[in-house]
Amino acid sequence: MKVMCAFVSGGLIAAGANVINDFYDVEIDKINKPKRPIAAGIIRPGEAFIFSVILLLIGIALGYLVNWKAFVVSVFCALLLYCYSFKLKRTVLWGNLSVSLVTALAFIYGGIAVNRMSYALIPATFSFFYHLGREIIKDVEDVKGDRSDHIVTLPIAYGEKLAIQIATAIYVLLIVLTFLPYLFKIFGIYYLLTVLMIVDFVIIYVIYSAWRNPESKNLSRLSMILKLNMFAGLIAIYLGKF
Repeated sequence: MKVMCAFVSGGLIAAGANVINDFYDVEIDKINKPKRPIAAGIIRPGEAFIFSVILLLIGIALGYLVNWKAFVVSVFCALLLYCYSFKLKRTVLWGNLSVSLVTALAFIYGGIAVNRMSYALIPATFSFFYHLGREIIKDVEDVKGDRSDHIVTLPIAYGEKLAIQIATAIYVLLIVLTFLPYLFKIFGIYYLLTVLMIVDFVIIYVIYSAWRNPESKNLSRLSMILKLNMFAGLIAIYLGKF
């Protein structure tokens, strides 16, 4: 029961955060993603805002049913995600760090639900750096729309080349970190093979392609590839105990 509550709670908080993000990004989405429901005029902004609040509150309530630790994490994540959409997204790196932290806390949240938080630390660490690199790449992708709404992200403030350099450095660090669970005998050979042949290989390809073609269309494609690659990462963690 607690696991199911945590599962649904996390999904509702994520959904609420996506809605509130669309609410605050409507002018940007009219340029970058005009098919979004609010930007396309399918849903009214006020309706979307109310819907997001309902989703977030239900998510927090379900977190309370898990235990007090889950409740604290759910409240923190909901507030941080709201602050991200309202303000932090429009700052250099703070928005990126916020999203990365919340994705890492998703694993901690699951660990809390099953009373095995220590097991969640490794995937949480990987998730933080993985999403941090992806968020910076997405910022480079969205420069045109962000600049039109006076948002000062890393690539806008310091240049797209530097942003890609930082994303590259983050992913190089992540690749090094993926070897540590095997070297310290925490995870087995199946974990290592999955990481080497899929997860790290895809990351290296993304880095290469981003440098070769930093155009928005290509970066959007790479962002989707990174999203799909997350499943391979989850499989690698699952296989780690075999």
